Amino acid sequence: MSHVTSLFLYISLGTVEVLAYPSLKAVDTLTAHTAGCYCIAIDPLGRYFAVGSADSLVSLWDISEMLCVRTFTKLEWPVRTISFNHTGEYIASASEDLFIDISNVETGRSVHQIPCRAAMNSVEWNPKFNLLAYAGDDKNKYQADEGVFRIFGFDSA
Repeated sequence: MSHVTSLFLYISLGTVEVLAYPSLKAVDTLTAHTAGCYCIAIDPLGRYFAVGSADSLVSLWDISEMLCVRTFTKLEWPVRTISFNHTGEYIASASEDLFIDISNVETGRSVHQIPCRAAMNSVEWNPKFNLLAYAGDDKNKYQADEGVFRIFGFDSA
């Protein structure tokens, strides 16, 4: 029995290209955004994937239907990075805004914002706990040419 797995690619025209793996044959092209897509993440339960774009939106897509079910609108600058937490309950997104937004995936509501002093380049949840690592362009007081890496503990209770 053969098993086909999808591979998601994003391109700069606001679309997401869905390819079959390992053949890499085109399966679908989704019009996801009005501007370039910069990042993509798949939730750990395999229900959704999210796309961050230069239009400052994060779109949430149902994998089984290939339909956009929600957008996250808290950021005002191009979305640089997104990540789902280990349960798929929360999504973190960041940009040049001076905060990282953490939203509930099912409701779309922002549940927390982490203040930042500069643009963020990367957010990533721990695979087992609600710990979010993030790194950006802000400088530490000892090495003016290097960015800073931080970890935020998020209690969902």
